[in-house]
Amino acid sequence: MEYLDFELPIKELEDQLDKCQIIGQESDVDVTNTCKQIEKKLDETKRKIYKNLTAWQRVQLSRHPNRPYTMDHINAICGDSFLELFGDRGFKDDKAMVGGLGKIDGQSFMIVGQQKGYNTKTRQYRNFGMANPEGYRKALRLMKMAEKFGIPVVTFIDTPGAYPGLEAEERGQGEAIARNIFEMCRLKVPIICVIVGEGASGGALGIGVGDRVLMMENTWYSVISPESCSSILWKSWEYKEQAAEALKLTSADMKKQKLVDDIIPEPLGGAHYDRETTFKTVQQYITKAFNELKDLSTTELVTQRMDKYSKMGEYKE
Repeated sequence: MEYLDFELPIKELEDQLDKCQIIGQESDVDVTNTCKQIEKKLDETKRKIYKNLTAWQRVQLSRHPNRPYTMDHINAICGDSFLELFGDRGFKDDKAMVGGLGKIDGQSFMIVGQQKGYNTKTRQYRNFGMANPEGYRKALRLMKMAEKFGIPVVTFIDTPGAYPGLEAEERGQGEAIARNIFEMCRLKVPIICVIVGEGASGGALGIGVGDRVLMMENTWYSVISPESCSSILWKSWEYKEQAAEALKLTSADMKKQKLVDDIIPEPLGGAHYDRETTFKTVQQYITKAFNELKDLSTTELVTQRMDKYSKMGEYKE
């Protein structure tokens, strides 16, 4: 297990507990009471830390290297039923964007999402979860296929942003994202979006327009990352914590602003502490959202979706 800077008190207590248990195993000394005291203090420390997380600390948790990524969710929820599909039929297959058909609780879905890598090699292979235009065009191709056959769509969002390279701009990165937003607004099947990690900028919004947008507890969703915001406003990354607070990018902030529909709770410490529970909870929320949408007519579905996004940003003095 890797620990973030604010998790170091937890690491110290876990190390103490391990040493105490080893002493008990290797000697005749009864360490039961000592272990119980350390466990109690460990539990108290965890609750104190994780119940009072700052916006920046939630950003850090969303990027935790042990956090489950899109394919982890897909494999756990869909199992062997998932059939991955490839290519945008125009340029090539983007490995940062994955998609295919899978079943959740017996219901077929077209599943699309950004995928990050687990180590240096796979991170380069997946381009760090930053999709090129062909990735968004692949996602749109799969969503239009789902519409043709009346299959609902689920998207998993986890990206630091769309790839900003010269070649991506040359192939129409802005147009690809804008086209996805336009087409998703009027797609004639239910769309359920789940933010499972980072939700940055247009890269997230390119597959983020849905009838239900769900956000995991320790994720963030914003037009810009705290580091980039800090570098623009203060010409330095040192103010990223202050920027994170000002951006109002946490799940609680997003729900309060009515930009997401629901928050998916995570196990104490984050999704990576108890993956099985995390996957089950995500599955339950997807099923619940689909059950709320499945009986709506096409006209009602599209009208409600359009109204939902038209109302965003309205406020009264």
